[in-house]
Amino acid sequence: MADRNAFDTATRIAAGDDKTDYDNVAIALHWATALLVVAQFALAETWDRFARDTTESMERLHVSLGILLAAVIVARLVWRWIPGHQRSPLDTGWMRTAAKSVHYVFYVLLVAQAGLGFAIGWSSGHPIHFFGIGIPDPIGTLDRATRHELREIHEKVGWAIIILALGHALAALYHHYFLRDRVLGRMLPLARKAEQAS
Repeated sequence: MADRNAFDTATRIAAGDDKTDYDNVAIALHWATALLVVAQFALAETWDRFARDTTESMERLHVSLGILLAAVIVARLVWRWIPGHQRSPLDTGWMRTAAKSVHYVFYVLLVAQAGLGFAIGWSSGHPIHFFGIGIPDPIGTLDRATRHELREIHEKVGWAIIILALGHALAALYHHYFLRDRVLGRMLPLARKAEQAS
């Protein structure tokens, strides 16, 4: 039984469950982030399988969606820091702190990934484009070895985000389907309705 409680606690932490209730804006920003992260990852992992023209189109879309993701991350952080839109968490103590740390790790990785993406885009000395609108290059040209290193780090951070997100999602699903608590319902309105019905 102690192993089961430890596992349940670990999955609560991995799900980022500090028992805070989220408003509709926070929920929308969460799911926008999730969709953009998955789309970005899918584009980056598949564009080498296509013809050059298609690959270049996918790379341009990746850049535009990356800029959009950066804006969503900024909006999430600003929204999180504005008082009054979150209800107080139900939990205190080490488990709440550990669960909050999962959120902070996500934010650090997402901000780092956005910064790396901008640096890669501008490192060739050209503007980056947001759906055709140029954003001037503020950093200048970087040498080929530095650009390669930035791309390598960008790829590794992308994998770290996906692995953490997968663990986060699996932990939330475990709580929803096996523990039948409200972890998933706090961030997914459809699950909340199912929880209230049961």
